Amino acid sequence: MSNINGKWQQENTYDAIVIGSGISGGWAAKELTEKGLKTLVLERGRMVKHITDYPTMNFNPWDFKYGGRTPQEEVEKHYAKQSRTGYTVNEQWKHWFVKDSEHPYTEVKRFDWMRGYHVGGRSITWGRQSYRFSDIDFEANAKDGIGVDWPIRYADIAPWYDYVEEWIGVSGQNEGLPQLPDGKFQPPMEMNCVEQDVKAKVEAKIPGRKITMGRTAHITQPTETQKKLGRGKCQFRNLCMRGCPYGGYFSSNGGSLIAAEQTGNMTLRPNSIVHSIIYDTKTDKATGVRILDAETKQEMEFYAKIIFVNASAFNSAWILMNSANERFPNGLGNSSDQLGRNVMDHHFRTGASGRSDDFQDKYYSGRRANGIYIPRFRNVDAASKRSDFLRGYGYQGGASRSNWQSLVAEMGIGKALKDQLQEPGEWRMGINGFGEMLPHPDNRITLNKDVLDMYGMPTLTMDVEIKENEIAMRKDMQAAAAEMLEAAGLKDVRPYDAGYAPGLGIHEMGTARMGRDPKTSVLNKWNQIHEVPNVFMTDGACMASAACINPSLTYMALTARAADYAVKELKKGNL
Repeated sequence: MSNINGKWQQENTYDAIVIGSGISGGWAAKELTEKGLKTLVLERGRMVKHITDYPTMNFNPWDFKYGGRTPQEEVEKHYAKQSRTGYTVNEQWKHWFVKDSEHPYTEVKRFDWMRGYHVGGRSITWGRQSYRFSDIDFEANAKDGIGVDWPIRYADIAPWYDYVEEWIGVSGQNEGLPQLPDGKFQPPMEMNCVEQDVKAKVEAKIPGRKITMGRTAHITQPTETQKKLGRGKCQFRNLCMRGCPYGGYFSSNGGSLIAAEQTGNMTLRPNSIVHSIIYDTKTDKATGVRILDAETKQEMEFYAKIIFVNASAFNSAWILMNSANERFPNGLGNSSDQLGRNVMDHHFRTGASGRSDDFQDKYYSGRRANGIYIPRFRNVDAASKRSDFLRGYGYQGGASRSNWQSLVAEMGIGKALKDQLQEPGEWRMGINGFGEMLPHPDNRITLNKDVLDMYGMPTLTMDVEIKENEIAMRKDMQAAAAEMLEAAGLKDVRPYDAGYAPGLGIHEMGTARMGRDPKTSVLNKWNQIHEVPNVFMTDGACMASAACINPSLTYMALTARAADYAVKELKKGNL
């Protein structure tokens, strides 16, 4: 029997294990395998192969029954929480999101948690906006006395931002702003005529405002490296959430996992639910992971010298919580009691819109999968300092002509209707703010052993809310948006606040924050668990603050940096 067990352990031992195959997990797989490590990638969901497994990628609107709407009885039975978001339950991409009925969670306060359990995870459906944190962001906690100080600064991660941007392909425009560091960009997408006009007028009339093209992980000028992976230019279809057969935008499936596979060092195992990490009290290190095979329901163990936990912020924290043992009764590496705390997101759905009566003879070509971006302009220097709230916000948005569907209400017939269909609707422009959410220890998730998922596993309870700082910020987000559109001469400017519940930004982070002190943080400056140094976490769990920009580029840069460090330490015999 011992020989059989020995053979089993030998066959299931790798140099590294990566938990999760999304944005950060795919990058961990790429970096570790390219550095020569035999790496096992464990994904809890089904296999999704690039192109082959994008079932709706080329469907026309009329190919969807009920116009793409999911029948209400199915929504009520399986998607009660996710249907609140307004966009996950759609026949175009419903298959990328889990069913609430199979993967429940409980709420002390409303939390909109959107999850995709399959190879590639949410890298298939992410918004692709790609911005760098600045020193203003990395220094903010220390200056404001909020949370804990980041253990790194911009200089520590800048070369890794360069590396990631060039590899994934980010199109954008350098602007020379300290609060929004420049990058290694491919040519930016073009603004349309109304956006260009608004940009010129706002920048001329309001000091400190800048309008730029969105920095997005869409290829506009493919490199030889990208071509070798089978990736091409963005086709301006704007069907991204269905999966891109052209590889025009970056995803794990169409990028990092392909690169990892090409090394011959990756073993990808889907349907593998990691429920705990195996910890050795003699060495104070992890020795492997325990999984439940989602298909056979068999429990299995896999072993490695280093482990990267990249299951997404909440699920990564869940794994550590569920790995509690005698040494760590509150969760692996959780002597600080910060595991699951300090949950952050980006609050949004507030801004303004308006109408332009100009450029009635102009239109645009294609469906650009991108918009304009207005970088943060509050609390960036002494002149922009506010007394009513800390930190700041940016805006995403754009201008377009309303479509021909608006004519349905006119009940036109015959030649008159056909003539009207040749004329597009009015130009409108909207900008939507994305604001920073401060870390608070009482904004947290906890393990719920009373409510189990379809596999009999504990679930999570959410207790998260925006507080006074965010509420005050939202008022200014609305007012400043209206100010800019009015300065640009738009008509019928309407400020709005459509309401927000945490989670809706789909940028959940902070559940295992980085820090300098093991007493107040879970991870160190290399993304290692302070107390279990061969376990790394580089997804949203690691974030000490949220800034006001989309965080995925930072996750990828931190992952590449941590993988480089881990391999060097492994070769030195320190892990």
